[in-house]
Amino acid sequence: MRIGEHLPWVYVQQISTHWLRHTTLTWVERNFGYAVARAYAGHTDSGSDAGTTTTYVRASLQEVAAALAALTNEPHPLA
Repeated sequence: MRIGEHLPWVYVQQISTHWLRHTTLTWVERNFGYAVARAYAGHTDSGSDAGTTTTYVRASLQEVAAALAALTNEPHPLA
């Protein structure tokens, strides 16, 4: 079942899971930085062609939890 069948605005705006992921990760990056967004997305630290900067930037689990808590406006035990 597609959500656009029940929520016409989703269909009209052409919202997809890819759009939701992109929008969420953009927000996390703007508010918490590249390293946190990369970790939030679940991207690994190996096998990347993202450049040498990724060698030096890392996000902790606590930073990712803080981003989730801020996004959802809910407390997180690891934040």
